[in-house]
Amino acid sequence: QVQLVESGGGLVQAGGSLRLSCAASGRTFSTYAMGWFRQAPGKEREFVAVISWSGGYTYYADSVKGRFTISRDNAKNTVWLQMNSLKPEDTAVYYCAAQVAGKSIATFPGGLRVDYWGQGTQVTVSS
Repeated sequence: QVQLVESGGGLVQAGGSLRLSCAASGRTFSTYAMGWFRQAPGKEREFVAVISWSGGYTYYADSVKGRFTISRDNAKNTVWLQMNSLKPEDTAVYYCAAQVAGKSIATFPGGLRVDYWGQGTQVTVSS
């Protein structure tokens, strides 16, 4: 069993920055694809970003490309989401997610083949 704990959410003005962290338990973290999803009130959960187990591959939703950066440190069992140039439409609960080895990373954005989820952290961007 893997536990994912997010932190770093909060209230920020439009144009500002936040850095989300996701700390994972377990010795197999380095084999997982890791990523972030978000869900705004009244909307469906949507994919934000994913990073491969090695960190060599990243993929972003078009809505955040060029503004958000995902990174990881396998020695620290941690993945980050650096969010810059935040917009009010980025307001949502952000969830860390992990996908075990052996699954195609191409399935990650769909969310259905994600194996573990964090509890979420609120990000609010004021205009």
